[in-house]
Amino acid sequence: MRNTLIFAGSSCPKLTDQICTNLGMASAPVELTQFANGETSVKIMTSIREKDVFVVQSGSSKINDSIMELLIMISACKGGSANKITAVLPYFPYSRQSKKKSHRGAITARMLANLLHVAGINHVITVDLHASQMQGFFKCPVDNLHAEPLIARWIRRNVQEWNEAVCVSKNAGGTKRVTSLADALKLNFGMVTTDRRRTPANMSMSMIMNQIENSTGEDLHADINKLHIGASPAAEEETAEESKYDGEADPTSSMLLDGDSVSHQTRARQDSHPSPPQRLHNAPSAIRSGHRNSVGASSPLIRAHTTPAPRSTPVDEAIEAQYTDERAREVTHGRLVQGHIVSDDYPSPTQSAMSSSLILERPEDDPMSISMASSIFNPEPHALGGTADAAGDASDEEEEGFKDPSLEQMITLVGDVRNRTVFIVDDMIDKAGSWIAAAETVVKRGGAKKVYCIATHGLFGGDALEELQNCDCIDTIVVTNSFPIPPEKAKDAKKLQILDLSKLLSEAIRRNHYGESISALFTHSSD
Repeated sequence: MRNTLIFAGSSCPKLTDQICTNLGMASAPVELTQFANGETSVKIMTSIREKDVFVVQSGSSKINDSIMELLIMISACKGGSANKITAVLPYFPYSRQSKKKSHRGAITARMLANLLHVAGINHVITVDLHASQMQGFFKCPVDNLHAEPLIARWIRRNVQEWNEAVCVSKNAGGTKRVTSLADALKLNFGMVTTDRRRTPANMSMSMIMNQIENSTGEDLHADINKLHIGASPAAEEETAEESKYDGEADPTSSMLLDGDSVSHQTRARQDSHPSPPQRLHNAPSAIRSGHRNSVGASSPLIRAHTTPAPRSTPVDEAIEAQYTDERAREVTHGRLVQGHIVSDDYPSPTQSAMSSSLILERPEDDPMSISMASSIFNPEPHALGGTADAAGDASDEEEEGFKDPSLEQMITLVGDVRNRTVFIVDDMIDKAGSWIAAAETVVKRGGAKKVYCIATHGLFGGDALEELQNCDCIDTIVVTNSFPIPPEKAKDAKKLQILDLSKLLSEAIRRNHYGESISALFTHSSD
């Protein structure tokens, strides 16, 4: 291509060389250095006057240095009188910060778009933005390419019995991306969701009172006794005295049922036995009401009013016999503790913590006061107004929940994956927790026979790649080379498959230079 120069940033020199090879040209010379204090220096080594310039730069482990280097390269090209400057960003940095995650947070992706505009950018080419509406942040045209056709082609060529597989989203936010791939391959799709359960430290007064209200009989008396451990000996005597009267009938109820004859017996018994001390007058209203209900229910003199069940007709029975709910079979629940599926008889850390919190060693350790204080000083993230979206990204919250040993989560699989291959799809793989949880769910609870973790961007923060490699429920990890993976990590990952984006990007650059439509890059091939 005449009057075209392609510059490679320091984050992805190999990808840039592959793009240039596909276009039959060499990358333009540029000198990228850093001063001793960490400042970036860029020097263009060729003339760029009135030429179309493409700067290829992606994210990296040193993301801020890569961004600053890109901005300086764009500014240098603008100062060199380039005709048009296009930034080729296979992975757009800070794409996950496309909305406010707190009430005093920043929309960092929009700020980066403004920085690119100020530096002098004229066009942006990227792949699979985290949120497609981010294109509105830019003041220049944006080509948001999709790796879906490339992934679908790889699946058709490398996965056996792929036409019987199921595409699964590991959270509710990725369902649109998963259904798009499922429609392209004409496959069924499913979803995995997690539901956080509260720890006792986060339980409010109303939640604890509701639990006590649901208790009856011995459970209620046990709860009341736990709340009064450490009381004075006089209070303990009152408790014993009151328990003696709990088994007797309520005098008021006897008067209502037997009339005058019973009233004389009641007055005689009241004269011979002093009334029990009213120890529950200081207890919460919910406990007092629950105590009255338990006593009333045990009294043989009170007859409960019941409504007879409607008799079913032969027509109703025939309809019920023919009705089968197939959808109910496609919903599977599981227990998740520290990011892993556990059996149904596994002891719940939430219940254990709750039980220990109710056993008081000192009178001042009142669970009501502790729970009320925790609900006041540890409010919900979005308690000040707004919606849950302002509290943070759902995937980040899931990852934090997986690390909490005192938190149990319920994970739900929607869809039938038994004896099928499963494609767990998302736009990026950063942390491994949610991927491992979804894989264990579809295998251990859903009965899937093989699991592929598929994403466009393989960030693999920390030890994520090693954790995915060590997971027995994951068979293959499929990503593209949009984000550079360190060679020392990639060589030890036997399950890792890296797809090449160079042909997609080189064709986008060629069509952009000649002013051709890029619609063909979004279509799926027939092979």
